[in-house]
Amino acid sequence: MRFLAIILLYLYFLLSTKAQSIDVLFIGNSYTYYNNLPQLLSDIALSFGDTVNTESSTPGGASFYGHVNNATTLAKINQQPWDYVVLQDQSQKPSLSPSYVATNVFPYATQLVNSIELNSSCSEPVFYMTWGRKNGDANNCAAYPPVCTYLGMQQRLRESYLEMGITNNATVSPVGIAWKNFMEIDSITDLYNPDESHPSIYGSYLAACTFYATIFKKSPIGSTFIPSQIDLVTGHLIQEVASNTVLDSLSTWNVFNADFSADTTSNPVSFTNLSSNYDSLVWFFGDGNSSLDNDPNHSYNSAGSFQIQLVIYTNDGCLTDTVSYSYNISFSNKLDEQQSKGIYIFPNPFSNLITINIPDSHKSFRIEFYDFSGQLIKISHKNSIDVSNFKSGLYYLKTYFGNDVFTTKVVKI
Repeated sequence: MRFLAIILLYLYFLLSTKAQSIDVLFIGNSYTYYNNLPQLLSDIALSFGDTVNTESSTPGGASFYGHVNNATTLAKINQQPWDYVVLQDQSQKPSLSPSYVATNVFPYATQLVNSIELNSSCSEPVFYMTWGRKNGDANNCAAYPPVCTYLGMQQRLRESYLEMGITNNATVSPVGIAWKNFMEIDSITDLYNPDESHPSIYGSYLAACTFYATIFKKSPIGSTFIPSQIDLVTGHLIQEVASNTVLDSLSTWNVFNADFSADTTSNPVSFTNLSSNYDSLVWFFGDGNSSLDNDPNHSYNSAGSFQIQLVIYTNDGCLTDTVSYSYNISFSNKLDEQQSKGIYIFPNPFSNLITINIPDSHKSFRIEFYDFSGQLIKISHKNSIDVSNFKSGLYYLKTYFGNDVFTTKVVKI
């Protein structure tokens, strides 16, 4: 009976979660085809009811330079409008000196991105941040000492792939950082093949879980697909590390993602856009008003609970992401709070002059006026202010003194 309940719960989860179907092209080399990374990603996705259809161009040792001159790679890019195209360079090149990478890596990364976007502006490039070799890069150690160790090589890979992502408005899948995080927790499980460069099945599964979290922005924790060579405890740890690495830092990896924060302690309410890797946006403030500003201020006419929504767009509007938060906007206690601090505003409504009575103990203060749209229109350091040039209507007055800020509605008649 308990087993049946678990099965029913699992089926409910699959049916209640919106399934996705995407097409992904992998462009890389043996770091991708070892243990069939694309298939591992597909199997993880399928365990959650999602579908990933993949194609690959992964000749051994291939670099971005090689791919821009590879007829097979270019043909596969143009084969169809891909949802995502994964780009992985030769394992050593992006870890070398900044001057070398600027000349021998970045230009070809950009050429590939341009080819992808020329085929379909809706495709999202995803840079595959790889890992440092287990004991550093012995071949390039003498010429460039930072790669003599695993950590030094990993740091350079991180820097180079992040720069490629940001420069090309592309996502970065932080597989190398997931490896680093995993090895800090589990020093026994070997993510490397015996050659100390290529991935073992553990390393490839960690890469696949990282890609799932990056592309779907969903946690791989709970996936029922764990390769048979991996025990369940280690498999679950791999899922957890991949999830935490990606989902705790979406903006760091330039993942297309909508997010924001709001300061509701005063009116106008201040909104801060925390989104990443987007082209345009629109805010909906829950009271019938909207804005195209990046970090808007919005004034509410009344207190209440408002559902604030931010929608972002990228890739010619093909990709959209939406985030909504509910905020309680309340200013009903502001007047009492101000009066308890010895602040009085009179007259209100006002015509040509308004006075803000501030306790003598506060010699330093600032007063700001905002119009109905949230636009700052006047700043004063005097407590009697000439407002004869104000148009009739509702305004918001913010008073700053000491560590306190108070906001009050005032009306010009």
